[in-house]
Amino acid sequence: MTGRLLSGAGLIQGAGLLRTAGLLLALGPLTGWAAERYDLLIDDGTIYDGSGAPGFVGDIAIRGDRIVAIGDIESEAAARVVDASGLVVAPGFINMLSWAVDSLIADGKSQGDIRQGVTLEVFGEGESMGPLTDAMRAEMVDQQGDFKFDIPWTTLGEYLDYLEERGISPNVASFVGATTVRVHELGAVDRPPTPEELATMQDLVRDAMREGALGVGSSLIYAPAFYADTDELVALMLAAAEYQGMYISHMRSEGNRLLESIDELIHIAEASGAPAEIYHLKMSGRENWNKFDAAVAKIEAARARGVRITADMYTYPAGSTGLDAAMPPWVQEGGYAAWAERLTDPAIRERVHQEMETATDDWENLMLAAGAEGTLLVGFRNHDLRKYTGMTLAEVAAERGTDPATTAMDLVVEDGSRVQVIYFLMSEENVARAVALPWVSFGSDAASMATEGHFLNTSTHPRAYGNFARVLGKYVRDEKVLTMADAIHKLTQLPATNLKLVDRGSLRVGHYADVVAFDPADIRDNATFEDPHQYATGMVHVFVNGEQVLRNGEHTGSLPGRVVHGPGWSGWQADTRGAASLPAR
Repeated sequence: MTGRLLSGAGLIQGAGLLRTAGLLLALGPLTGWAAERYDLLIDDGTIYDGSGAPGFVGDIAIRGDRIVAIGDIESEAAARVVDASGLVVAPGFINMLSWAVDSLIADGKSQGDIRQGVTLEVFGEGESMGPLTDAMRAEMVDQQGDFKFDIPWTTLGEYLDYLEERGISPNVASFVGATTVRVHELGAVDRPPTPEELATMQDLVRDAMREGALGVGSSLIYAPAFYADTDELVALMLAAAEYQGMYISHMRSEGNRLLESIDELIHIAEASGAPAEIYHLKMSGRENWNKFDAAVAKIEAARARGVRITADMYTYPAGSTGLDAAMPPWVQEGGYAAWAERLTDPAIRERVHQEMETATDDWENLMLAAGAEGTLLVGFRNHDLRKYTGMTLAEVAAERGTDPATTAMDLVVEDGSRVQVIYFLMSEENVARAVALPWVSFGSDAASMATEGHFLNTSTHPRAYGNFARVLGKYVRDEKVLTMADAIHKLTQLPATNLKLVDRGSLRVGHYADVVAFDPADIRDNATFEDPHQYATGMVHVFVNGEQVLRNGEHTGSLPGRVVHGPGWSGWQADTRGAASLPAR
């Protein structure tokens, strides 16, 4: 053996390496591999480092939570050897849009995502788990479903630390929600903030950024996020940009006003000087499927003039949200209780009914876009309504003898929630075309669930169990939409770079040892819309911060996940876990 080490700086012969403050340093010559003792060696896998470069057969050595050598390494130098022959070895995958905020409290093992290779869950689509007021905390408790839990935190940073201290398998990170800071100061009302309120909202963003938030996330089709105008969002992003934060958005429209909504996102990026990302890029509603080329052209024109615009997506032709996305935002002002109360007023019901059945560009009506027959009911709080799980809104309306709009209003009132549904909105052709875009990464837009316990009380979208495996199985192996190298880049280094993460997202000496190994012939999503509670298969080994959480396809029970902080985190120079020094401003 030649004793070679492969790093981002090239091949360094006969030397140990240490990454500190972003530099690769030689530790001096070795007298042979036996002089270097590794905790773990991932042996003889086909390594894709995340850069988009072709794979190569080699070994990865890990000591503690870091990768310390890559190359041709003697197995005798490691305390434990994992045979990866015939497997693809890659960086851990990044879930750019995770709703595992509750599910990781219920089950820190994150089975649904770990079994696909996800080692980092990123939260914050419009709403975040802090900062909270007492009233917000009470509302969160009131809206809990079968799984009940205390809320001992107030700020977003405290929530993330709570998860780490509780014990979780994946790493976690979060944007601060634009909706959350708005509700913190205004409540769920439809009015602009006063200058004083807006200044406080900006301070809340700054506080979250110093706690490690990645930027500001918005979700503008939903009340009360819908009530925020563009200037308010620019103001929040100006605060986040002081800490290198990103703007990430479920835009104001993904259908009738898709192109105008892209313009708004680009404007926010330009006005704040921050990068921006589009959550779950899509063209919703058959009449909007032909907007793919125009949408991509807008984004690429902005990129060409130096505006940093990216996107993420899930790999299915249907989305999932609530029946709130079928009703006008004005009726939802004040939160769920006020909304449900209004829906018992005959005059208001008549107006809502008419607006639900009338095409408009004023708000995003997903029931009209999908049709009642394309609206699948999957999540109820009320046990008496769970008999409707797996039925379409059209089928439930027929059974009840009411029209779909009336049925939707009745279900919201009877369930005590917005009711979780799946809307079939997109074309398979557009999904495949979006998968191939070089600036698109991936997010499940779902919790990380398990095929046991209270998770089985309701249905879900198959993306909760299959989004990432589907990229590698359907779109790489079966349909050849992507090469393996490109897919892994889009699952790892691309989102890590967009988020300005330090020492994550690549297989490089000095990086954290978030590593996956999977069988390229067997990786596949098994979850379906009819039977979504099915794990993906083909992922063989998963390591998070150097600890194995998946071994031969089965969870080990290990909970090594940590908080991953954004570039504005105030604790960079005091990090005791070996993080790099403060990123350059």
